Amino acid sequence: MLFTTASSPARIGFHEHPYLRWYAMIFLGIWSATFIGTTDQANWWTENALTILFIGALAITHKRFRFSDASYTLMLIYIVLHVYGAMHTYAENPLGYWLKDKLHWERNHYDRIVHFSFGFLLTYPMRDWFLNHFKWPRWVCWVLPVEITMSFSAAYELIEWAVADVFFLRKAQPTSAPRVMSGMRRKTWGWPSRVLCWRWCWPTC
Repeated sequence: MLFTTASSPARIGFHEHPYLRWYAMIFLGIWSATFIGTTDQANWWTENALTILFIGALAITHKRFRFSDASYTLMLIYIVLHVYGAMHTYAENPLGYWLKDKLHWERNHYDRIVHFSFGFLLTYPMRDWFLNHFKWPRWVCWVLPVEITMSFSAAYELIEWAVADVFFLRKAQPTSAPRVMSGMRRKTWGWPSRVLCWRWCWPTC
């Protein structure tokens, strides 16, 4: 079976699609393991609320639009990174501590890895959707995901800031605003890589 990309015309359903069935089993296995292994179920449910909505939306709309294999692969990688982070919280993630020791970082940067992955890994699926569902021009299908990523990143960081500073009554720090913008940049600083990919892959993907 061919591995499809955004430019591939053929898309098949879930029951005839071996990749999707394997992806579903891998995700459910990892997701269940993170729920069983978490020490903070309240945080796990909070972090996975959007995951549940996202997976539900993919399932509900699958008959109307099917992403390419490349898109599903990138989405799986991002979701696995996210749910694994939710198991321990991003700040206390063991993989982040392992990388911190190996690379001599000053702190656990797992949150930055996932924030970068949000922009880098989900750009291609968004392009796939715009290109094959809406039939928009190719340049629009590359530019619009960057703009959407920046918008979602800014909104998420502002919501996170509000939850920390208002709902938890944490005294606002002088560095709060720069941290918000830093979080947004982490999700979007991969755009030069996406532009290079666009220039290189334009005829084929």
